[in-house]
Amino acid sequence: MTLPGVLLLDAAGPESGALATTAATRGHQVHAATTAAAYAGYGPELKGLLAGRVVTDFARPDRALDEITAYARRHAVGAVLTVNEYLTELAARICAELGVPGNDPGLARAARDKAAMAEAFTAAGVRAPYTVVVRDDAGLRAALADPRVGFPCVVKPLSGAGSAGVTVVSGPDSAPAAADTARAAVGMHSSGGDSGVLVQAYAAGTEYSVESLTQDGTTTHLAITRKQVTGGPKRVETGHSLPVRLPPAIEAAVHREAQTAIRAAGIRHGASHTEVIVAADGRCTAIEIGARLAAGQIGILIRHALGIDVWAALLDVALGRPAALAPTAHGYATVRFLTSPRAGRLTSLSGFPKTGPGVPFTRWRAALGGTVHEPGANGHRLGSFVVTGTDAAEVEERADALLRQIRIGVEPAPGAAQVRPASTSAIAP
Repeated sequence: MTLPGVLLLDAAGPESGALATTAATRGHQVHAATTAAAYAGYGPELKGLLAGRVVTDFARPDRALDEITAYARRHAVGAVLTVNEYLTELAARICAELGVPGNDPGLARAARDKAAMAEAFTAAGVRAPYTVVVRDDAGLRAALADPRVGFPCVVKPLSGAGSAGVTVVSGPDSAPAAADTARAAVGMHSSGGDSGVLVQAYAAGTEYSVESLTQDGTTTHLAITRKQVTGGPKRVETGHSLPVRLPPAIEAAVHREAQTAIRAAGIRHGASHTEVIVAADGRCTAIEIGARLAAGQIGILIRHALGIDVWAALLDVALGRPAALAPTAHGYATVRFLTSPRAGRLTSLSGFPKTGPGVPFTRWRAALGGTVHEPGANGHRLGSFVVTGTDAAEVEERADALLRQIRIGVEPAPGAAQVRPASTSAIAP
């Protein structure tokens, strides 16, 4: 029997690579929809997995829709997936056109455009921060004067990811620069043209995310993840840990807000990543949702802590088959991300851990001699390592001990033209 083909929108990155490997191992032909520039960067292992590719321009979504669906029909594609934040709306449209399991194309924009997300959250009754879209200086001043916003507040791009262009603003004097930063954070595959930014009330508390998988409209929450985040005006994630056990009433509130957000974004078949803040009094506020598996090695954490093969589950959902989502392990896993202590040129690295017992994954992304930045977005992270075990406290202590052993040498860069970038990834995985 010939199995249906599997099409990945943008096959780059470790999450896409894991999906491609899983599909190929199961006997499916794997295809990629990609750009010419992106395909040139695919490694030989990934290229060897692909049965074919369609080269398109994701910045022109209507044209990409026509080209990709025509290719999919010619190659008997029965499942379309993406882990790329910027392509989830296009994926929903392609799935609807092909008649394969996917998300609601009429609502999918709410998981990408943050203005649409705020409107969808309000309509669905999601507890979310008060949000205003501003497109000029007058609008910015009016938003900052609105008592429903207050200070501190958050200024962010309409369409972005990985914390790029997001600033926590403490007062009106720093808001114009924050708005300029948000406008400058052009997302991957963006066609530009919208000068708007979001001004959002600040939600104080502890940051978590909910990793979920929905099939035929029924959602299973796989884990709650605790975030480690930098302070100051730029909030970059420096660690993830799961599973987190919250008091039952708070866990129920977190799951309730995540479920409502999932419905608001039209997620019917596939993964979702809902970011929430739990205040000191236990109230839960939903900040954002992505219609994709979380990045930042969260799929690896789930596999090692809970024994759930998220790649196989995503494939099964996309093919309309029952997915195995019950935990087969009861462990704990955490990831630490490395950031540069200052902007400049990376001159040395020592003490970075190697894979071994209890350290199943390490990845260094930066190049010696390359430019590094103070953490202003997740894309500025230099590398990461995962620690696993059965005791949460011991795993956290070991991860912190390994982190303290790492030494990163940085000196002032001689000039942008004389150095090569330490990382070219748009979003740190």
